[in-house]
Amino acid sequence: MTIPARSPELMNADDTALLVVDVQEKLIPLIEHNRLIQWNIGRLLRAANELPVATAATEQYPKGLGNTIDLGTNLPDTIEQKLMFSCREAASIFSSWSQAGIRKILICGIETHVCIQQTVLDLLADGFRVYLATDAIGARHSLDHQTALRRMESSGAILTTTESALFEWCNTAEHAAFKTISALVRELPPSSA
Repeated sequence: MTIPARSPELMNADDTALLVVDVQEKLIPLIEHNRLIQWNIGRLLRAANELPVATAATEQYPKGLGNTIDLGTNLPDTIEQKLMFSCREAASIFSSWSQAGIRKILICGIETHVCIQQTVLDLLADGFRVYLATDAIGARHSLDHQTALRRMESSGAILTTTESALFEWCNTAEHAAFKTISALVRELPPSSA
């Protein structure tokens, strides 16, 4: 029996990159569900390091908003500073990924309706396939978050979750990183207290 080809809609460790957007010291405390968002971003980064999946991060005006927070694991080697809300200002990240054959990007970070939304729309216009880990992105206000998710999805972005992304990247229980992925999905989320 021949196994059918894997869907091109699915993310793979070798054709997908993880972009961490503006998870900075002065921004993150203002975000709804920030502890859960930080935890999920940390799990995505740990899985990306293990598989490996290409990673990068951006910082919006770090002089005023601080640097990327500690996410409980190694941060991406590439952390680009920017003043534009869209990450298109960090074009070298996307050109290097494109040159490496990476045309799918999973995005996490903050804020959904500002930097994430503008980045997603720009990446879609540039021909990238964009995925959003909805439990690893957030905004200060729920209405802004939900409206931005709807707008990005209607524009072609694919909504997913951290756990779903981890299993897609791993693809099979036979993968060398499966034990790590399995441990990550069994972790308990932080309390909301």
